[in-house]
Amino acid sequence: MYFHLKFIGILLIALAIMHIFFSKYFNWKKELSFLSLINKEMMIIHTFFIALTILLMGLFCLTSTNEMIETTLGRKIALGFAAFWFIRLLVQFFGYSSALWRNKIFETFMHILFTVLWSYLSIIFFKIWLG
Repeated sequence: MYFHLKFIGILLIALAIMHIFFSKYFNWKKELSFLSLINKEMMIIHTFFIALTILLMGLFCLTSTNEMIETTLGRKIALGFAAFWFIRLLVQFFGYSSALWRNKIFETFMHILFTVLWSYLSIIFFKIWLG
């Protein structure tokens, strides 16, 4: 489990950093220009806080590996992380329309990649919780 937590820490930090490029990749300047100011700013600010949460999860996995695996508190935190990523896995299927990825090579690849990632995170954190 130690290797998995270190690896997950690196993955989560990389995922958090990827959020920096969302605005440009998804063309938010144009796409969000039609939204009211509050909706536009909520989109940007919530994305920042999601990225920050993911970054902190990654740092926690890297810096507190032993505590997470070996302590009751760490296992409770792992259960919270497992719930977070399992719910994200469910959103992958029930929150996003399959029209966004079906019959599109790159989008289908990303859908599968993130399905595998959310599953991996859920399973590892759940296993840590179980001890």
